[in-house]
Amino acid sequence: MIESSVLQIKERQSKLFLLIISCTGGWLFIQQGLLKLAEINDSMILGLLVLFLLIVELFPLPVWKGTITISFPLVYAIYVMEGLPYSIFTYALVVCAVNVFKKRPLRIVLFNPALLIVSFYLAYLIGDLLFSHYSIDGKPRVQIGVVHFTAIMVPFYVINNLIVDVLLIIRPQTYSLRDWRQKTGQEVNSLIISFIYLFFFHLFGNQNRGEIDAIAFFFFFSPLVCFALLSSIIANLKREKAKLKALFSISSELNKKMAAADWLDFLKDNLKEFIDVDAWVFLKKDKHSWRIKLAVGLAEENLSLSDDRIYSFNNIKSLRVYPNTKEAGGPANGLLDPEIRSLLYAPLILEDEIVGLFIFGRSRTKSFIEEDKQAAATLANQLAVLIKTRWLITEQEKRIILEERNRIARDIHDGVAQSLAGAIMNLDTANRKFTKTPDESRQLMNESTVKLRKCLKEVRESIYALRPYPTEREGLLSAMATKIQTIQRETNVPIKLETRGPEFQLSPMVEKIIFDIFQESTQNALKHAEATKIDILISFQKEHVLLKVKDNGSGFSLFQAMIKARNHPHFGILHMNEGAEKIQASLQVDSKEGAGTEITLTVPRMGIEGGKIHDKAYAGR
Repeated sequence: MIESSVLQIKERQSKLFLLIISCTGGWLFIQQGLLKLAEINDSMILGLLVLFLLIVELFPLPVWKGTITISFPLVYAIYVMEGLPYSIFTYALVVCAVNVFKKRPLRIVLFNPALLIVSFYLAYLIGDLLFSHYSIDGKPRVQIGVVHFTAIMVPFYVINNLIVDVLLIIRPQTYSLRDWRQKTGQEVNSLIISFIYLFFFHLFGNQNRGEIDAIAFFFFFSPLVCFALLSSIIANLKREKAKLKALFSISSELNKKMAAADWLDFLKDNLKEFIDVDAWVFLKKDKHSWRIKLAVGLAEENLSLSDDRIYSFNNIKSLRVYPNTKEAGGPANGLLDPEIRSLLYAPLILEDEIVGLFIFGRSRTKSFIEEDKQAAATLANQLAVLIKTRWLITEQEKRIILEERNRIARDIHDGVAQSLAGAIMNLDTANRKFTKTPDESRQLMNESTVKLRKCLKEVRESIYALRPYPTEREGLLSAMATKIQTIQRETNVPIKLETRGPEFQLSPMVEKIIFDIFQESTQNALKHAEATKIDILISFQKEHVLLKVKDNGSGFSLFQAMIKARNHPHFGILHMNEGAEKIQASLQVDSKEGAGTEITLTVPRMGIEGGKIHDKAYAGR
């Protein structure tokens, strides 16, 4: 409560200070500008300088972590050519017009030109006082001119910065020493550039070059204007490029991290590169409820969502901007720190379904411009696609698990359960016939024993199948090498494993299916083709992963094999083909009777795993 009252006091003080400067500037504009305008000495030069001043104000020069406006040389030139009234009048009108064009708040539209008028007028008084005590006898005119504009320029920058510093200190928002250093550094850069340009202005102006006309002013000031214009355009292009790069980086990394637990931490650390805000909250929708996943900056630590807020969040279907939270702040009003003065809502919508919500906040009213809206919308759209993709992957995993459970249930019902039922019936029959026909009872008991042993084997196989897959325990290549060693110990058939390219991480499902196809192909070569040699190649390439299994066995007719697959659903080739389709891979089987078999599996990469690998993808035999 005390903190809130302090913020309100500071807010009133800053508004009062803005009003005082605006009124002072307005009074000077009328008293020194409008009331003292006289005949123009050269309308062409004045019009040219005003045009240049407008361009320079519209396109400030980019500097380290900010921009600066190099307008003082042009204002000083107007002062030299037409006097103080015209310099104040034109300076105020141009700055006011630029602020209106950039859609800034009314208080800023009035304050900015007033600030510059007050600073220039006070600097003029100080400069006139200092220059009146300067001895000009025998001094070069260039030196006199340098002393004159320096006596005005230095006080102008000092006064302007002092007024801004006072405003930033008394306002509710924090004004750190780092911010002051950054602002002061930018103003020093502007002062240095202005000094250099005005030095040459007096140097060339005091040379005997004939009459100085508008053309001379054009050629003298056009480099400054062109430099400001081009630098501003280049800086804007660089900013847009940096935003696109940041968006690509965020999208790519989130695409890889969506399945991990730290994707929100990554978003927290990198979001500021894309959109600069003082606070932001990310909410995720789970079925019909909302959960706050992350709150950064000036957001309250203990955020809670009432039923009214949840209902309001569901109705946000498009970008919304609240320029002043005191007047209206939407459903997030009260969730963020009281310092936040403007809010931007960016919903994550996919196929008319809202899946999440970004709430961005800034400590200044009316601070979100069209570029911010576009950036927020782009980020929200990208993240919506990623979240929806993650949902689809999760649903697919659930469906696969359900299918696997159903398959195990069917196998138990069709295999173990039937065998157990048969064994129990045999034992019951043997028990009834034991005294009358002991030989028949003994035969039934033997049959039951065989069935029970078969059941025990199937149960053990099912238990082994439910354990973590070999690829999950030791990785794809290690699991393949271990399997090859086991096969060689049991069969004494030489198996050669060749790998190409550095191994990169694949999803568990992809590794499982690759291992299944490798295992099925090897077993078919040994069991059905009676092969005496097997060559295996696995190649990790730029665009895909390649698996080749080639044997010198008896081979088979692919047509006959497909007919057999229809009648035997668990036949190997059909099982391998279904697995390949699950991961959008292509499976090719080349075989002829008496000429061996070659099975090729090509698994496309997702473009997020590793570097560039050159591989001809050819397994020499």
